[in-house]
Amino acid sequence: MKMVSAAKLKKTEGITTRFLPYKNKLSEALANYLGSLEGGVSIPLAKHREVKRVALMAFSSSSGLCGVYNSSICKLFKQVYDEYANSIGAENVVVFLVGKKVNDYAKKFGIKVEKQYAPLAEEMSYDIATEISDTMVELFLSQKVDRVELIFNHFKNAGVQVPSREVVLPLKTEVQSDGSSLDYIVEPDKESFVNNLIPKVIRTNFYSIMLDTLTAEHGARMTAMHIASDNADQLSQELKILYNKARQNVITNELIDIVGGAEALNG
Repeated sequence: MKMVSAAKLKKTEGITTRFLPYKNKLSEALANYLGSLEGGVSIPLAKHREVKRVALMAFSSSSGLCGVYNSSICKLFKQVYDEYANSIGAENVVVFLVGKKVNDYAKKFGIKVEKQYAPLAEEMSYDIATEISDTMVELFLSQKVDRVELIFNHFKNAGVQVPSREVVLPLKTEVQSDGSSLDYIVEPDKESFVNNLIPKVIRTNFYSIMLDTLTAEHGARMTAMHIASDNADQLSQELKILYNKARQNVITNELIDIVGGAEALNG
C-alpha cells in the first residue's frame, strides 16, 4: 500500500507541477489587466455583499489508513460550520461534501448536506472541477449564497498536511503592482473580457485546490503506511526475541531434567 500511494503521490505531484504555471499565469494576466484599467469595471463574481447565506464545501477521502488526514479536516469543517451557524443560523449554511468520511461525520452531528460528490481519489478530472465550480458560481450569481468557502488539506510535503480554509467567492481582485505599465487591447469590450476570463480563473482555482487535497491524501497515506511498516518490523523483531527466549528456556529446562535424571540413575 505504501508503494501504491507513493506512485499515486508522484503522479498527482507531477500533474500539479505542470498545472500550477498555467493557473498562476492566468491569475497574473487577470490581475495585470485589472491593474491597467483607468476606469472601474463591473465584476459580479467579485461583488462583496452582506453575508446572509454561505456555501461550505469540505474535502475528505472515503477510506482510512491515512493518519489524521480525515480527522483533522472533519474537525476544521465542524469548527467553520459552527462559526457560521452561530452567526447567521444553521439553515443559512449550505453544505457540499466530497468524500465519505466527512459525510459520515456530518451525519453524526445531524448536519444537513445539500449534495455529496464522489471522492477525488476515485474520480478526479478538470471536468469534475468545472462542474463543482460552475455550481458554486451559479449559486453566487443568483444570490442564493453570498460567500463560497472551501475546507481542504494543503499539501506541504509527504509528512505534513495543513488543514486549510479559503474563500473562493467573492473573487479577490486586489492587484499587487510591481510598478510596470502594461497596455492591453481586448475585444469586444473590457467588461465582456473580464467577465469571460474570471470564470476560467475560478475553475483553475478549484482544480488547483482539488489537486492539492488529493496530493495531500496520497502523501498522508504513504506516510501512514511507512509508519505501519516500521511498526510491523519492530513488532516482528520483538516477537522473535520473545520466541527465542521462550525456546531457550524450554531447552534449558529439558537439559536440567536430563542431567537430573542421569544423576538419579548414577546414584
